[in-house]
Amino acid sequence: MNLNGKNYLIAGATSTIATTLINTLSEHGANIYAIARKTSDGWSKGVNFLEADVTQSVNGVAEFLPQQLHGFVYCAGSINLKPFSRLSGDDFLNDFRVNTLGAINLTRDALPALKAAAGASVVFVSSVAASTGMPFHTSISTAKAGLEGFAVALAAEVAAQQIRVNVVAPSLTDTPLAASLLSTNEKKEASAKRHPLGRYGTPNDISSAIEFLLSDNSGWVTGQVLAVDGGMGALKTF
Repeated sequence: MNLNGKNYLIAGATSTIATTLINTLSEHGANIYAIARKTSDGWSKGVNFLEADVTQSVNGVAEFLPQQLHGFVYCAGSINLKPFSRLSGDDFLNDFRVNTLGAINLTRDALPALKAAAGASVVFVSSVAASTGMPFHTSISTAKAGLEGFAVALAAEVAAQQIRVNVVAPSLTDTPLAASLLSTNEKKEASAKRHPLGRYGTPNDISSAIEFLLSDNSGWVTGQVLAVDGGMGALKTF
């Protein structure tokens, strides 16, 4: 995969999945533009960085980005698992701001550069919980379902500009965001057993799927939600 001269915007760039993706794209020659609340020592050298909180209005994005943008990945997210009775309106609003509204606002900022590339790919990171009912997931499911709806509608709207828009929907993945769910060997074993393939995800599982959707190998794929979930959302093996 030769990405020399291609430019990619990664938001929520300090997540483990985003860092894995950044380093892979960089190895193949891509120019990376990262948006996050802080920089990361785990990134490859040469990453262009804009300090910002995606839950707030982000200033200076147009000036930060190159004239042409070949891909945009929104990795920012949250895991807010509580019984519905313990979730406040602010909980729902905060999850919506992180998972959905941040993606909407940055897409608006990035769209001129995406159009200028004459062939670009946008990838949003959702969750298996957007389409699979799970207890204690009402807030995050609501936010991620909104993100998926936005993605599919946007894909239809920008197809004529040769911009593809897709979603990756993971299940539980071994990242710091999910640390409390995988904090003991017993939790790890139970989480693995809940997935038909017998294990929970790794950052590379998710970043590899994103890489595919960014690449020319997926050049005829748009408006899709790609489940990368070990079979959690579609299969019952018990």
